[in-house]
Amino acid sequence: MAVFTYKALAKDGAVSTGEITAGDRTEAIKVLSRRGLQPVNLSASSVAKPSPKAKKNDSSKATKESPPVKGEKPPEKEGKGPARDANGLLKLKRAEVVMFTEELSEMLGAGLQLEPALKSMENREELGSLKDVSRDIRQLVRDGSSFSLALRKVSDSFGPLYCSLAAAGEASGALDTILKRQAHYLKTLQELQSKVTLALIYPAFLVLAGIGVGVIFVTKLIPQLTDLISSTPGGKIPLGAKILINTSNFFQQWWLVMLLTLVGGALIFKAWKDAESNRLTWDRTKLKLPLLGAVIESRFYVQFLETLANLVGNGLPLLRSLELSRDATQNLHIRGHMDRVIEMVGDGRSFSRSLISTGIFPPLLIDMVSVGEKTGKLDKSLRRAAERYDSELNKSLSRVMELIMPVVLVVMALLIGTMAYLMITAIFQTIDNLGGR
Repeated sequence: MAVFTYKALAKDGAVSTGEITAGDRTEAIKVLSRRGLQPVNLSASSVAKPSPKAKKNDSSKATKESPPVKGEKPPEKEGKGPARDANGLLKLKRAEVVMFTEELSEMLGAGLQLEPALKSMENREELGSLKDVSRDIRQLVRDGSSFSLALRKVSDSFGPLYCSLAAAGEASGALDTILKRQAHYLKTLQELQSKVTLALIYPAFLVLAGIGVGVIFVTKLIPQLTDLISSTPGGKIPLGAKILINTSNFFQQWWLVMLLTLVGGALIFKAWKDAESNRLTWDRTKLKLPLLGAVIESRFYVQFLETLANLVGNGLPLLRSLELSRDATQNLHIRGHMDRVIEMVGDGRSFSRSLISTGIFPPLLIDMVSVGEKTGKLDKSLRRAAERYDSELNKSLSRVMELIMPVVLVVMALLIGTMAYLMITAIFQTIDNLGGR
């Protein structure tokens, strides 16, 4: 048990401070909620001292532990852990993050507290390298750190969005629900990436085949055609052949410069968009991209609505819920509009009118929020809106997936078809010239 120092707001707006004893941070928040207090600041001040009887039992257990028998291999406390980066942070694959989230959300949903749930995961052999992750997080939580902060300290693989949502779940007492939704989101993203990879295999073969055909045209067929026309008495190189020959000569002379230009341009663009001063401009530009912009917007609506519904549904005030939802938003352009919404709601304006003033939220979403405000069931309206935009997101993703193959086919057909047409035209014109003579 730990002693937590808190500063909280009562329902009448009065500030209350004090100390409570609880098993972990989540339990402490639930205790304060049952008292009608909304925590503003909650920190572990000390660990509750065990009773003398418990100390005696612990010491007797320690004296009963015998050293390992000579010749017997002592049990290994730690197996070979996952890889770590230069800062000592654990490196996890996306599948491992999904598994960790699913396992932890199921245990928390079954009624286990956070630290016992992490301890259970630490002792499970089938989790492999996730045992080390669970152990490191549990130690930080046991020492008084919040779960979201422990995630940041243990591994960068969880990402800022994951950690922000975890903080929102802790604040609302709905960590299991938040993690369950995050596990569903990560699994959906993983499945989408698998689908995209599979869908790109055939176009990739087409692109490679097209490049191979183009190389054969440029290096073999076009020079042979040129030699044929040049060796013909009075032969005149047709316009189509001239275009192919000039194109071939250009690529042969400048291919290295073009390759270096493309690589250099890609590196410069990456450095530009990763610069902190350009993040706002890039985030705004992403929302205007054809097809992808609609996907990014729908993804934000789903994440925002689901997070806000969980927070409001678990008794968190709307203003605090909006702040946590804003912290879980990675797009700086959208976060700027969220700041305006939070400012207006804090000044006493209704949530729906605040959304209207930003100009980025669609009318359907605002109407559903307005209905929730009028009926007093804002969390249910937000969940229905999230389901609606989740369906829109799936449609947008399906459209992008379905357009990949036709676009690649059309581009390759134009490139290969143009080269073949010009070459065949040059051959026929050469034959006509020979026949006229």
